Amino acid sequence: MLCVLKTFPDLMVIHILCERQRCKQSCILFLQSTQNEKLWLYAKYFYDALGQKVRLTEQGNYQKKPFTYDALLLFREAAMYEIDDKARTCKKKPLRADFHPMEIPINSSLVGQAVLGSSSGVGQGLLVNTWTGNLSGKNYVTTFTEIGCIPVNTKYQTQEYGWVLTDFFNNVIGISDPGQLNPPDYCPTEMTANGEQSEDFTSFFFKLQ
Repeated sequence: MLCVLKTFPDLMVIHILCERQRCKQSCILFLQSTQNEKLWLYAKYFYDALGQKVRLTEQGNYQKKPFTYDALLLFREAAMYEIDDKARTCKKKPLRADFHPMEIPINSSLVGQAVLGSSSGVGQGLLVNTWTGNLSGKNYVTTFTEIGCIPVNTKYQTQEYGWVLTDFFNNVIGISDPGQLNPPDYCPTEMTANGEQSEDFTSFFFKLQ
């Protein structure tokens, strides 16, 4: 089952899979906000472990400016596509990032187990486990369900944004439309013109470019 902790390099990107079980494909929605209130976003996230593909469709607000964004990341090709399906436009850019398989970092420690809601009656609560750790000097705390190992939320520390909170919901194992992980037919086969910066996770998640 999918358990995702979303970060970025220099912010890092950590994808977590409970008990080191591998998930081939998944679709998940998440809501993300930052401690310094610079960013909030709502996104749909498609993940294909075998093909090393990720698709993100986002809408949100960065530094009080609204944005929408649609990106397809093909790690084996070291390429990403910025897609505007409504306008049928597409840019192909180099991708400066490694694919991160979904697994629990080795240094994760179990904080404890708790019930969200109530344990007084059947169906009134959700049993969860909380984990914590530190990667490259960045602290994180993340919570998953005990049954199914489904992500509930995660918090991770960044220098620029403070603590970043991500809430997960509507996790679906498997992708009903695998075409979401392929470039649309109107996308170019060649990279965009010279001078285009290659993309990393910080720029395409936080729209810093």
